[in-house]
Amino acid sequence: MTAVTQVEARPAESKAALKIVLCAPRGFCAGVVRAIEAVERAIERYGPPVYVRHEIVHNRYVVESLKAKGAVFVEELSEIPDTAAPVIFSAHGVPKSIPAEAASRNFFAIDATCPLVTKVHREAEIHHKRGRKVLLIGHAGHPEVVGTMGQLPEGAVQLVQSVDEVAALSVDSENLAYVTQTTLSLDDTAEIVAALKQRFPNIVSPHKQDICYATTNRQEAIKAISPSVDAVIVVGSPNSSNSQRLREVAERSGCPKAQLVDGARDLDWALYDNVRSIAITAGASAPEVLVNEVIEAFGKRFDVTIETVTMSSENTFFPLPRELRDNP
Repeated sequence: MTAVTQVEARPAESKAALKIVLCAPRGFCAGVVRAIEAVERAIERYGPPVYVRHEIVHNRYVVESLKAKGAVFVEELSEIPDTAAPVIFSAHGVPKSIPAEAASRNFFAIDATCPLVTKVHREAEIHHKRGRKVLLIGHAGHPEVVGTMGQLPEGAVQLVQSVDEVAALSVDSENLAYVTQTTLSLDDTAEIVAALKQRFPNIVSPHKQDICYATTNRQEAIKAISPSVDAVIVVGSPNSSNSQRLREVAERSGCPKAQLVDGARDLDWALYDNVRSIAITAGASAPEVLVNEVIEAFGKRFDVTIETVTMSSENTFFPLPRELRDNP
């Protein structure tokens, strides 16, 4: 007969309670969904490789996933050999010189520029045709800014990054219009626009705000929720403009701790030692799988309860580029 030794059960080490507030909407916007699907559809239809100029969207996880499927990312078309494979332009948009270069090399080019970025391009072109100097509110060097400025002849668009730069402008106040990058801080942009209108009362504004619906919705949600939590986590890559703006909005809205992370591996756990509530959101190019990864990481360390706070709903849809549609 085998002796059985009974061991008294010990309670598991107790975890500190943590409330997670999930912001909604968060994550992918319609333009990002369209761009990613464009690359995936091109790979399915034509096989690898499919070349993509610049990161299709600014998220490391997305880019690496597409690489594994057969996408080849380049910064310039000169890196691409002569090929019949598709060459896709990223969601951020490109200067007019890029499609022209692709045509000169007989590339099968597919433009995955977000339609809301294309809207800004068309606005700038219309202002130029009407004889107006175009001011672009945005961040120097961002691919979207480079693309928008590249829609018009050199010198036709002037970049404005701050209220101080508004004060330094030397332009014809009677023939002036402005457009904006689509992923800016709403508050920062409002300050610059106010300064422009004060100095140039006749400046022509966009018919509809250029900052996109997804950027607006995510910023408004985190602005409303940030004051009521101990910390905010924004899931998104460091080179994502809209993700960086979400972190800034959280800080300005009164949250003492705000961290931008590519995924759970980037979490700075020292920040959360005495935290009892956090809000989690995600930039417009960050997939939900990374949000879930962050939640799971907290679940291993805390006794987690989850609440979703929905500030607005989104049902925007953009069809794929015509070259990739089943019924073009």
